[in-house]
Amino acid sequence: MNRKILVIGSSNTDMVIKSSRLPSPGETILGGNFYMNPGGKGANQAVAAARLGGEVIFLCKTGNDIFGKTARQHFIDMGINVEHVIFDADHPSGVALINVDEKGENSITVASGANGNLLAEEVEKVIELTASQVKIILLQLEIPLESVLRAIKKGASLGKTIILNPAPAQILPDEIYPLIDFITPNEKEVSLLAGIEVEDEDDAASAAEILFKKGVNNVIVTLGEEGAYVASANLRKTIPAKKVKAVDTTAAGDVFSGALATALSEDMDLESAIKFGCAAAAISVTRLGAQNSAPFRKELSIEIS
Repeated sequence: MNRKILVIGSSNTDMVIKSSRLPSPGETILGGNFYMNPGGKGANQAVAAARLGGEVIFLCKTGNDIFGKTARQHFIDMGINVEHVIFDADHPSGVALINVDEKGENSITVASGANGNLLAEEVEKVIELTASQVKIILLQLEIPLESVLRAIKKGASLGKTIILNPAPAQILPDEIYPLIDFITPNEKEVSLLAGIEVEDEDDAASAAEILFKKGVNNVIVTLGEEGAYVASANLRKTIPAKKVKAVDTTAAGDVFSGALATALSEDMDLESAIKFGCAAAAISVTRLGAQNSAPFRKELSIEIS
């Protein structure tokens, strides 16, 4: 059975400082701890899916530098197919600067580098090359929007299941929504996409309904510690998450999306797949880092029957 997941997206090196609180504009805070970790939303989701048992092919573009070479080796170590990891001779690897406070909240600034040069033609070519192997295509918005839209159109035309994590949030053309099988925004992202302010679960349900009516088959709004709200043809409900003490929420949404892709590649039903994603994300926020926080499948065995 064809179960492979093609993740198309960004790869960054995260430079993280954990301190008592986030600095205000113009303020310097002393006393933080520094960590350097692999990151990027595409890479985070690819690693999360692979750690949870997914068969992952990753398409990204890095600089031909130490960060890019280190990232590629890391993907290999995680069991990810790196045949379509592209080295860019003209642009450096992407870098993210991340501040994390003692409550686990964060602020992030990204220098896209080679991620911003992952071209639509390259994406379309890889989708064609892997079409016989891939069941699911998982995308985010840290590469050029044109490349994402081309990937969605090409993947949909080939009958692939399309999952879009619309982060960082951008306005999408209305004609693309009916081609998306699963969309996984958080509250801020769904606010922008739906055009309404989302402050609570009822707002999330209203926003999800707007995207559902635009044509998305399944809308899943991630609600942090509250879990996720789903709107689909046969399901309208909030699926709760396990309560944990958050240390770092940096990659929680990425872990959720990677876990969802893995679950769907195994033909889990939608509610079980969302529970799987919530369980994985709950574990991830108890750890520092992006990819390093993603749990392995054995860690979910007690929580997912």
